Amino acid sequence: MGGLAGGEPSLLRRINSAAVLRALRDAGPSLSLSDLAREVGLSRPTVEGVLEGLARAGLVAETGSAGPAGERRPGRPARRFRFRAEAGLVLGAEVGARRVSAILADLGGARLGGAAREVPTGADADERLDQLAEVAAGLLRESGAEPGALRAVGVGSPGIVGQDGTVRLCTALPGWTGLPLAARLRARFGCEVLVENDANAAVLGERWSGAAAGSQDVVMVLAGLSPGAGSLIGGRLHRGFGGAAGEIGALHLLGRQAAPERLLAISGEPLEPLDEQAVAAVFARARAGEPPAADAVRRFVQRLVHDVTALVLALDPELVVIGGWAAGLDGVVEPLRGELARYCLRTPRVVASTLGEAAVATGALRLALDRVEEELFAVEGRVTPR
Repeated sequence: MGGLAGGEPSLLRRINSAAVLRALRDAGPSLSLSDLAREVGLSRPTVEGVLEGLARAGLVAETGSAGPAGERRPGRPARRFRFRAEAGLVLGAEVGARRVSAILADLGGARLGGAAREVPTGADADERLDQLAEVAAGLLRESGAEPGALRAVGVGSPGIVGQDGTVRLCTALPGWTGLPLAARLRARFGCEVLVENDANAAVLGERWSGAAAGSQDVVMVLAGLSPGAGSLIGGRLHRGFGGAAGEIGALHLLGRQAAPERLLAISGEPLEPLDEQAVAAVFARARAGEPPAADAVRRFVQRLVHDVTALVLALDPELVVIGGWAAGLDGVVEPLRGELARYCLRTPRVVASTLGEAAVATGALRLALDRVEEELFAVEGRVTPR
């Protein structure tokens, strides 16, 4: 505080408010006034004044005078306060080729519900956005949310996403390239919307509550027909200059290797239609012992090894997490682990995603929660009630 000049009382109040609110959020059920004052290093009168303002904003509530275990102590009862996680909601969503999904949570990150809906692969942008809006509306109804309770929405989407939430390039979804996705969804939800590449969102989800918890340098691969990867370097998401970092599905073009429909061909003809069901069928035939199918699976895994090895050699991550729909097919994670040991100068740990299909939506939820926390704990602006 020594760097603050006199005449900055409003800034000092905002700093104090942010410190008190963060301490209550991190404390769990509640904190006594005395414990809170010690935690933030402020006097009791100052903390009481801050709490009054936060209570008016709907962010703090007094919980009574019982101790942590509910017992009453002799003497003057201690006043206790808690962070009102129910003061707002955040939503994390994934828009994929075959489905849309969403997770709803309160301001403390506690999940209140989740839902998914199948979408035709040929659906246009408007239909996908309509389906997502309906899934979100259903979750909000089930939670009993009041109008305006949604504070922020995070969305994971295939493709290269610009800083303004516009999809710069996407070959996976019809009509998605050039779509101002964030702007379109802001108009629907009436709150801040953050859009991130799906693999980038997935790595954030795995680090928050999945296989990468506690790791700082991570590569998360969404294994599919055209794999993508999200990377954390020193705990920070690496998007690249234009948001195209991790688009490893294009690496085969450098070596002029076969396209995916040729890699997975069992006969001399390309695998068509090239979709998840067709690929799963090839893997099933390989497990049944059919040599042509086994050769196709081997080629598929070798392509994935080629793509992932390029990132591992460049970034030297502590951990590689394999997710995406292909990760659930027998014969992907174990061969990849073994092949990386052959080609990498230092072999990272390789594990399967623990979040599975929820990885992208979970990371998108984390994005939304981060944005709300930036606002709640900011010292540059005011904390405003909803």
